[in-house]
Amino acid sequence: MGHKGNRFFEKFSNWAVKFTGSAYAFVGAFLIVVVWAVSGPFFGYSETWQLVINTGTTIITFLMVFLIQKAQNKDSKAIQIKLNELIAAHEKASNRIVDIEDLTEAELDQLHIYYEKLGELAKKDADIHTSHSIDAAQRNQDYKYDFFKRKHEEWMRKQDEKK
Repeated sequence: MGHKGNRFFEKFSNWAVKFTGSAYAFVGAFLIVVVWAVSGPFFGYSETWQLVINTGTTIITFLMVFLIQKAQNKDSKAIQIKLNELIAAHEKASNRIVDIEDLTEAELDQLHIYYEKLGELAKKDADIHTSHSIDAAQRNQDYKYDFFKRKHEEWMRKQDEKK
């Protein structure tokens, strides 16, 4: 599939995921089932009548599996990128955690045990404020704002100096 075909598939799959998760899709599917059920007496509840709904739902289910997997892959990748950005942006976070998706299950288990122990240590703290950053959120925000404001002002001064 060429670059153009990839873009088409990307746009189509984004649209299809949004549409199939909408109320319109549910109502449409519900109406199809109702029409099929109501048509039963006209077709004598024949095997062909049953085969129509079975075949239709099987085909749609088969296609939806791939569509859902595509959406899951994209969402997972986006979430991983966001998490990687948070890790990279935090000066005290370990950059070794970035892109750990490629580690083996055993390596992930080792990290999991480490963080479980860290959680147990945090639970031992009698004061919730010593092991959590809820109360530090405003202080962190103020620090980041001041830091990036200074950086931006420095950049602006350098731009003015170049002129």
